[in-house]
Amino acid sequence: MKIILTQEVSGLGTPGDIVEVKNGYGRNYLLPQGFAIQWTKGAEKQVVVIKRAREAREIRDLGQANEVKGQLAGLKVTLKARSGNGGRLFGSITPAEIVDAVKAAGGPALDRRRLELPGHIKTTGAYTVQVKLHPEVTATFPVNVVAAK
Repeated sequence: MKIILTQEVSGLGTPGDIVEVKNGYGRNYLLPQGFAIQWTKGAEKQVVVIKRAREAREIRDLGQANEVKGQLAGLKVTLKARSGNGGRLFGSITPAEIVDAVKAAGGPALDRRRLELPGHIKTTGAYTVQVKLHPEVTATFPVNVVAAK
């Protein structure tokens, strides 16, 4: 199935890219979530407009991405979660919870889809989380998961 991406999809491409994916992945996930549109000759002409807008936005965002990276570097993010004996959590920490904790700690608003967790966070402790702010800029920041009282 040939599709045109409208948003960045990790491991697949950036907005405006024309990619070939399996039918089920495109039909059941990418199209309903709004990450892509069906490829047609008319839609391919819109790719030029999407790419032009993306290029203008990226030039502006490179400086902003470095600025956000600087903000994240000095940030101490602490996340409270319910846990049992031995520090094992009831459930796991999600990217949305980390984004909320960053915002509560005085950091910038992040997109949860751009977070790269070091695996499933299911125990208390210190973790390093990466966020892809720009194709050329990746920031890392520490997240400390503590047991809620």
